[in-house]
Amino acid sequence: MVSSEGLVRGIDRTLEYAEYTEPERPISIQIFGGDPDKMAAAAQVVEGMGADIVDVNMGCPVPKIAKHHAGCSLMREPAHAATVIAAMTKAVKIPVTVKMRAGWNDAEKNASTLARMVQDAGAAAVAVHGRTAAQSYSGWADWDLVARIADELTIPVFGSGDCIEPEHVMERLGSGVEGVLVGRGVLRNPWILSQAADLAAGRTPRVVTRAERGQFLLDYVDLLLTERIREPQGFRHTAADLAQVFRPAHPGHARWVINKVRALGSWYTKGLESGSHLRTAINGAESVDHLREIISTFFCAGADFDPSPCAASSF
Repeated sequence: MVSSEGLVRGIDRTLEYAEYTEPERPISIQIFGGDPDKMAAAAQVVEGMGADIVDVNMGCPVPKIAKHHAGCSLMREPAHAATVIAAMTKAVKIPVTVKMRAGWNDAEKNASTLARMVQDAGAAAVAVHGRTAAQSYSGWADWDLVARIADELTIPVFGSGDCIEPEHVMERLGSGVEGVLVGRGVLRNPWILSQAADLAAGRTPRVVTRAERGQFLLDYVDLLLTERIREPQGFRHTAADLAQVFRPAHPGHARWVINKVRALGSWYTKGLESGSHLRTAINGAESVDHLREIISTFFCAGADFDPSPCAASSF
C-alpha cells in the first residue's frame, strides 16, 4: 500500500515500498489517495516502474489513511471514487483494479453499488473484503455479499477475509469468485497457498514439520540481514529516482531485523504449541544472535521450551 502523494513527489521511502524483483511477477502495486489527478500521476509512476497492474486501496480502515479521503473513506463517496478510477484508466495502459470492503459500516454497506460504478469507470477487476471499515478485522467476513457481487459484475471479482486454512481457500473458491486473496493467513502459515494448490490438484496437502517452521524463521533472519547488501545489478525494479541509490547496512540494522521478526512473530506463532512463549521470547531478544538462539531453542524443545540454548540443534 503506497502513498500516491509520495510517489508523485518522489519521496525515497515511498518509492522503496514499490520496489519488486522479477521472480515476483505478475506485480500489482497498490496505491492510496483521493485526488484523481494525483492518483492518475501515481499510476503513471507505477507503470513506469514496470508493474503489470496498479491497484487502488479503498479498503484500509486505519484513521490516518481514511481522514485524507483515501482508503475505505472513498467508499463513502462512490461517485468521487469512480472519478478517481476513470482518471487512472485514462492515464495508463496497464489494468487498474480496486480493493474495497463491504462498506463503511452496517448502515453504509455499499460495496455492490461501488463495484458496479468502478466497473463502469474502467476498472479491470475488483476485490472485496467482506468486512466493513467499522469492523476492521473483528467479526466475520460476509462472503454472501462477495458472492452476490461476483454474480452481478462482468469483470473478475476476488474475495477476501477469514482464509487462514487451505480448506478455507478452497471453500471460498467455490463461491463464484474469480480468486481468493489471502493476507493474514499467509503470515500465520506461509505454506497455505501451496497447500491449497495441493487440494485443488486432488493431492493431500503437504505437512510442514516443526523443523521447517524453525528453519523458515532462521532463513528470514538471514535474508533481512543481507537486505540491499551484495545484491546483483538489476535485482530490484525501482523508480528512476532510486536507480543509483545504494544503502548499505546501517548501525541500527540489527534492531530493524529484530523488529521485523517481532512483527511476523505476532502472527507466525499463532496456533503453535507454546507459541505465546516464543512470541514473548522474540519480543525480548537483545541481539540477532540472541534471536537465532531463541528460535533454534524453541523449535528444538517444543512444549518444554526454555530460553536457555538447547543442547543440540539441527539448525
